[in-house]
Amino acid sequence: MKDLWEFSVKDYIKEDNYKNGTLFNLANGYMGMRGYNEFSLYNNPGNYIAGIFDRSTAQVTELVNLPNPLLMNIYVNGQKIDLDINNVIDYQRSLDMGNGILKEAFIVEVQKGLRVQIESERFVSRKNFHRWACRYSVTALDSEALFVFESIIDGGTVNSGHNPKELSAHYKVSSVQDLKPGVMMVAITNDKKIEIAQASCIILKEKKFSRLKFNDLQCRVQQAGDVIAAKGETIVVYKFGAVYSSRESSNASTDCKREIEAFIADGYEAELEKHSELWQGFWNSSDIKIQGNEEAQKALRFNIFHLSSCAYDKDPTVSIGAKGLHGEGYKGHVFWDTETFMLPFFIYTQPQVAKALLMYRYNTLDGARRNAFMNGFSGAQYAWESADDGLETTPKWGYDYNNKPVRIWTGDIEVHISSDIVFSIFEYYRATEDKDFMFKYGSEIIFEVCRFWTGRAVYNKNKDIWEINSVIGPDEFHEHVDNNFYTNYLVKWTFSKALELREKMKNEYPLELNRIENYLCLTEKDYAIWKNISDKILINKQKETDIIEQFEGYFDLKEYEITSVDENGMPQWPKGLNLSELNSTKLIKQPDVVMLMLMMPQEFSEQELKANYEYYEKRTMHKSSLSPSMYSIMGMKVGDTHNAFSYFMKCINTDIKDNQGNSLLGLHAASSAGAWQTAVYGFGGFSIDSQDRACFSPWLAPDLQSIEFSVVYKNSRIKVFYDHEKVVITSERDMQVKVYSEVILLKSGIECEVRINK
Repeated sequence: MKDLWEFSVKDYIKEDNYKNGTLFNLANGYMGMRGYNEFSLYNNPGNYIAGIFDRSTAQVTELVNLPNPLLMNIYVNGQKIDLDINNVIDYQRSLDMGNGILKEAFIVEVQKGLRVQIESERFVSRKNFHRWACRYSVTALDSEALFVFESIIDGGTVNSGHNPKELSAHYKVSSVQDLKPGVMMVAITNDKKIEIAQASCIILKEKKFSRLKFNDLQCRVQQAGDVIAAKGETIVVYKFGAVYSSRESSNASTDCKREIEAFIADGYEAELEKHSELWQGFWNSSDIKIQGNEEAQKALRFNIFHLSSCAYDKDPTVSIGAKGLHGEGYKGHVFWDTETFMLPFFIYTQPQVAKALLMYRYNTLDGARRNAFMNGFSGAQYAWESADDGLETTPKWGYDYNNKPVRIWTGDIEVHISSDIVFSIFEYYRATEDKDFMFKYGSEIIFEVCRFWTGRAVYNKNKDIWEINSVIGPDEFHEHVDNNFYTNYLVKWTFSKALELREKMKNEYPLELNRIENYLCLTEKDYAIWKNISDKILINKQKETDIIEQFEGYFDLKEYEITSVDENGMPQWPKGLNLSELNSTKLIKQPDVVMLMLMMPQEFSEQELKANYEYYEKRTMHKSSLSPSMYSIMGMKVGDTHNAFSYFMKCINTDIKDNQGNSLLGLHAASSAGAWQTAVYGFGGFSIDSQDRACFSPWLAPDLQSIEFSVVYKNSRIKVFYDHEKVVITSERDMQVKVYSEVILLKSGIECEVRINK
């Protein structure tokens, strides 16, 4: 049986190092370290701290690639161990997902008659977020050998290292220090002068280095030591690391020095044990177990591992970028991906993390207000791409599918994100009943977003309707469209829910409502406008057909048939298509109408769900990693189970098989979240009904044996197991749930079994 907790590669291929930097990334939400391979120069190192952004000479503000502390050169008898030059024997690199440890093992023939065996491991601590460490076990197999270990913090890293035209340096090294033992480098970002202190130290186990030397190499700081090993003797070297920044410390260098001293005193094994315990605790509550398909099981765990690694509940001023803490794709910016795709995972597994992510939106509310003001509106307009302050950071220019310069309009007109955030706030509140968050923070966001929409919507006097024109919906192939169904419907819903919230606060929390109304200068006139827009906004939904027009004029566009797929099963461009004219075709990038239906399935009939799925699915190019998971879930809802399972497999293999072709730039974090949603919302049939009951309508693919998962709802963990015969469900407290059409009263800790009618 394969190890279902291990993701591994068995051959060393240097060209894969870029992609593997993402696949073997380690993070703890505070910091992320790409899966840098110390024994190759063929790398794209990445070291990131959540929330540290800088612009300098870049087109826009971007997540800073900080000094790389992972450099570790090992020399044997004067020969550097180099996987790209040496003869490599028995190579394996693996990610222990159960314990959060990256491992590598190989034998290299440095020269004839001189073979060296190396085993290494690395972890980024989940216990103490400022710590990371490596362990190297090195054995001279053929004769006595002199080993030199050279540990370096490299202060010459840049952003966009993969693209020479966009290289940017975002910091300057301000000082280095010999810590005796260890070394420290302090860097300062160019714009906001954020200080980052990094320290590392190498220590031998049960031996001492013959010599241990400190070297200031200007943009590098080095610690080097040598030791003689007998034939067959294994030398073990620990590398301890610590990092602090002035974002969380008034004296980063002092705290960093103190941290690494404490880490060395605690010891490598003690820290690793605590780190592993926390990972195992996470898996005990958040694992999804699939019997019958080992590939699906391992790949699903891979996605859950990396997604959970991106979150940090100790800092409510940071969120998760579209590429996680795994790379520089999309400049490290935060999109709608976080609330619409990632947040449900955290709401229903780790609600405290979900709250911190939503607090990021509250803490950047002033930036959203500034965006609205600069565009001529009141209220809050959330940025399509957001960094540390909430201001719009979308680049104005990029490259199209023909690699030609193209104007990027998403930052100007893909405005649905403001209501996406409102939707996520209500979903969090429904699941957690966190009144403190909703009435102190969430309500202010919601009301300010409504004020923005009152300006962005336009009243058509001739038709007595409200319209929202010149937008981009979730389908980004079509720009400057009028009355996008997704956008308009979500705006209508936003106003409706805001008015409901206002009534609830008026009756139950009048003092809090009074505070917000006074602060925002809200009047009865504002509420009257909100209701008017909600009642009269144009919704492209016609009685004579179940198919909903994505936006005005969509049905008149040119039809193309998708007839072929690539080696990963992803659609290929139809023959004869001019990629510069996608705007004039019915081809779509990702679900749009279908996306809204997934968010609000109770608003649509079964016939509408099925008709729109069938219509838009055959026109979708899946040029976004967000797409396959959503079609998988909807496929299960409408009975297209064969395609639904195929979409699920594409989703969970997005980065593993690099089916979007850009995994080297970082994790497709929303796709990882989509993998969880597909397993829980799709296979598990999890939803919340109009009476706020947790509902489960599981479906199991024929070649699967069983699935087991859990969700947290209303402060109770609900565990669900099902196979082809039965559903077994338990809850931590008494609560009413619905399994298929049957309403069940669960008693705390007592299993309830429901037989499946075939």
